[in-house]
Amino acid sequence: MTTVSIATAKERLSDLIAKAEQGETIEIERHGKPVARIVPADQAREAIDFVWLESVIRQMPQTDDSGIRRLRDEDRY
Repeated sequence: MTTVSIATAKERLSDLIAKAEQGETIEIERHGKPVARIVPADQAREAIDFVWLESVIRQMPQTDDSGIRRLRDEDRY
């Protein structure tokens, strides 16, 4: 993986995109800390299967919201 600063990424954006097209991942850093990545389009995340997700959610036990309300109210102050 190639790592570059934001300034370098601005100067060499076309080159970095060409590298991504060839399958390479480029990490962009600000002050030595990673803040973004340029990745090949074919490595993008897979789409979420909402039908499957809904079936999983339906199988989860139903509870009243009193526990959630209590946690929210306790953390308010």
